[in-house]
Amino acid sequence: MNRPMNVLDSFRLDGRLALVTGSSSGIGLALARGLAQAGARVVLNGRDAQRLAQARDALRGEGLAVEASGFDVAERAAVDAAVEAIERDLGPIEILVNNAGIQRRAPFVDFAAADWDELMRTNLDAVFHAAQAVARRMLPRGRGRIINICSVMSELGRPGIVPYTASKGAVKMLTKGMAVDLGPSGITVNGIGPGYFKTELNRKLIDDAAFSGWLVGRTPLRRWGEVEELAGAAVFLASDAGRFVNGHILYVDGGLTASV
Repeated sequence: MNRPMNVLDSFRLDGRLALVTGSSSGIGLALARGLAQAGARVVLNGRDAQRLAQARDALRGEGLAVEASGFDVAERAAVDAAVEAIERDLGPIEILVNNAGIQRRAPFVDFAAADWDELMRTNLDAVFHAAQAVARRMLPRGRGRIINICSVMSELGRPGIVPYTASKGAVKMLTKGMAVDLGPSGITVNGIGPGYFKTELNRKLIDDAAFSGWLVGRTPLRRWGEVEELAGAAVFLASDAGRFVNGHILYVDGGLTASV
């Protein structure tokens, strides 16, 4: 008689190849580290070759299996070429984490058209292109995990970031639509919605006493998040432990989206 898998073993990712976009720093790097700690071979991605190499070397220094692929996720041809090269040289991508994203701030009526276009190309179009390139290869294999990084702004609004909110709301619905299309082929598609985390991109907000005070008071856990606290959600959704979770957005936000 076959014994059921130990629940702790079901979180392991041994031997699986994962591509994490926008992973030379911040949330992406934390997600990559977590996946690698769970046994995955991880391909880091970024546009800055020096930062990407530094991130790769840092994780290798921790004894983790990490490679690097420098390409711009906002360029469809570059994405297609990179995915093809990764699969040829390293093996099938079994886990894709679409993390790359940017932020631009301005009042709605003053928001520049060029900034709107850049933000949408990076935050939304890139998710579609990378997922499509990887999913086309996952389909014949009948398995795969795709995780799109959404945001609490997939559900909520804040002044000065209308395009960002629009992009992350779209990523949420893109995730659900992909889950419906790809689920019958054994591919799960889910999202992680981070709240406010201590990253370099948020440094101005962290240093803004008024904003930080408002946020801490608004968040039921009464603090900012630490990027390492996102890794467990990624490992769960990428692993066999989450094999029946599909089309779900897991908010890791200290309770922010539950509070009024």
